[in-house]
Amino acid sequence: MTREAAAEPLLTPHRLSDRLAEWLRQRIEQGALRPGERLPTEQELAEQHGVSRTVVREAVSRLRSMGLLVSRQGSGVYVAPLSAARPLAFDPAVLNSLEAVLQVVEVRRALEGEVAALAAQRATPEDLQRIRAALAAIDEASAAGRDGVEEDLRFHRAIAEATGNPQFRLLLGFLEQYQRDAMKVTRANEATSELLMDEARREHHELAEAILRRDAAAAREAAIRHMVNAARRIEEADADVRAALRAALQAHHQGQVR
Repeated sequence: MTREAAAEPLLTPHRLSDRLAEWLRQRIEQGALRPGERLPTEQELAEQHGVSRTVVREAVSRLRSMGLLVSRQGSGVYVAPLSAARPLAFDPAVLNSLEAVLQVVEVRRALEGEVAALAAQRATPEDLQRIRAALAAIDEASAAGRDGVEEDLRFHRAIAEATGNPQFRLLLGFLEQYQRDAMKVTRANEATSELLMDEARREHHELAEAILRRDAAAAREAAIRHMVNAARRIEEADADVRAALRAALQAHHQGQVR
């Protein structure tokens, strides 16, 4: 980092380490901090940004876990080389808002449309049986008064597995961790409305039926429609539900960064 680079004051008292980590991440991605370049010391960063060394340590640790920084014994912390393999990860600092949840749903919308279409084309008889069983499990959970979140996720995993491409299952499994808590809240909201429950149930059945009859176009359309409607149900939730969702996201975020 050049001495001429202006350090932004980090004035917000809540999760200063998140803000510093994001600032550093942006400078790495924009090329202001180049691969192989050494970061200033903890003390220098703390003084530049008006934060404690503990805040700096937490921010650097987060970026190390994301593969953006590397430590060299006795030498300091450096920007990771471009050749370094970086694990797929979302920074938990940006995943504690309703907007972030909707962004993840949007990612899933782009992904699950093609997953469903490929599943319709490639599913084996065993895959189709797993999809039927997963769909039945969602209905059983709903009838028993459970939120059905795990059954819902298992249903989508069964569809991903039916593509025959294990990378889809891994990608959806990665996204699940950022949606599980939000789904529990939105499912509780749906349980208060017969109309919402019926809508979600119908979407799952339409998706499964399109795959079972091997109609790739209909499966793609049904998967996209399901994700669009999932986002709408979040956006249209009442104030109490939105407050509960924010609380769940904050709790998840605190668990991620501790």
